[in-house]
Amino acid sequence: MKPITNQAYKLLHDGCIALSQVESNGIRIDTEYLEKAICETGLQIKGLSDSLKQYKIYKIWRKTYGFKTNFGSREQLGKILFDVMKYNCLSRTKTGRAQVDETNLKSTGLKFVDNYLRFEKLKKARSTYLRNILRETTDGFCHPNFPLHLVQSYRGSSDHPNFQNIPIKDPEIAELIRQAFIARENHQLVEIDFKGAEICNGACYHKDPQMIKYIKNKKLDMHRDVAAEIYMVKRNQVSYWMRDAGKNGFIFAEFYGDWYKSRAIDLWNRIEKMDLKIESTGLDLYSHLKSMGIYELGACDPEEEPEDGTFEKHLQNIEYDFWNKRFKVYNQWKKDWWNAYQENGYFKTLTGFIIEGNLNRKQATNYPIQGSAFHWLLWCLIRIQKLMRKYKMKSLIVGQIHDSIVGDIHKRERKDYLNIVKQVIYEDIRKHWDWIIVPLTVEVGITPVGGSWFEKEEIKI
Repeated sequence: MKPITNQAYKLLHDGCIALSQVESNGIRIDTEYLEKAICETGLQIKGLSDSLKQYKIYKIWRKTYGFKTNFGSREQLGKILFDVMKYNCLSRTKTGRAQVDETNLKSTGLKFVDNYLRFEKLKKARSTYLRNILRETTDGFCHPNFPLHLVQSYRGSSDHPNFQNIPIKDPEIAELIRQAFIARENHQLVEIDFKGAEICNGACYHKDPQMIKYIKNKKLDMHRDVAAEIYMVKRNQVSYWMRDAGKNGFIFAEFYGDWYKSRAIDLWNRIEKMDLKIESTGLDLYSHLKSMGIYELGACDPEEEPEDGTFEKHLQNIEYDFWNKRFKVYNQWKKDWWNAYQENGYFKTLTGFIIEGNLNRKQATNYPIQGSAFHWLLWCLIRIQKLMRKYKMKSLIVGQIHDSIVGDIHKRERKDYLNIVKQVIYEDIRKHWDWIIVPLTVEVGITPVGGSWFEKEEIKI
């Protein structure tokens, strides 16, 4: 990353100072809980391991590989399930090897697979998170690093431990790990989440009128609208799971360069998780799609065109509409930006940096959006921290995640802190960068006094 303006250089300089202060502040750890969680998780892992070895699948696995059996190898498991036991395989690599991602494994419907995936999750939770956090804790506090120069996409990063990679989407693992992070005495953890930062920042680049309309009109919901199209329901029938599927299973994947074939596999398999009936017909989602003319997933073969009556064909049509009707200006911007990069060998970000080097199409069109979105957060963190120090507040910023700032806020300063946040995010940053053409939005999560990070609840400011 090369700053080419004084503002960009100052952002990096001040950012290094601000994040060093965040590192010094540290976040409080409940070490008693952490040690207990490590022990109890170990017992669960042992129980699952013993149980899994009683299944017929494991016995075939052991017979096939003998002393080379590696219980931690998904590749071996995939070989057993899809090549030896001949379970239907949804996707394979170009060399014919079965994909061993969670979607493909769970498509077998086997209880062994469910327990194996939970076994894997708990092992990772104990080794990568719980033990790592305890190892990096000194005198009840953990001090993660937040370097600015390591990520190629020009976002922030974290290590020792990686504070930006603490699980949140899996409720069981999130509860297990996030309970270890607690507020100081008479303090509350307050997380400021920049809602849709990359979408908003992207709009400042491509200026797609439909995207800007979605951002500015709070009555509109892009994720709900696309989910309704995917699952062929009315907007008011879109559930939480459907909306999440539209958001993370299609929209963001498409923005970052994925395509309809892989999206079809993922979205089709998410239906099991939804487990809901369509109110108007009483049908489950699979049956509902059949009633709408979608009878099966489809081959999803990269070398073949999809067939009518398949979910794959349905997703192809939605993708075409998504890029050629709904967001056609954004689509054209991506083409123009890529062509300009190929011609010049570099591009400039709105925040004053130049990015050059050997980039593919996805990188060239995603990096300016991802990098500048992080620069928004970094500028706000610097400004908020300066104001907190100016007013001699007891409250501290203790962490930074990709799109959020985590503060350890004294209970008597909560209102003052939130007023500073509002001023910086809703007013100050748009004066600093006048090219920001859409309003920024944040969500605020607050824990009880002295509570754990897992206990945070959303409030409005």
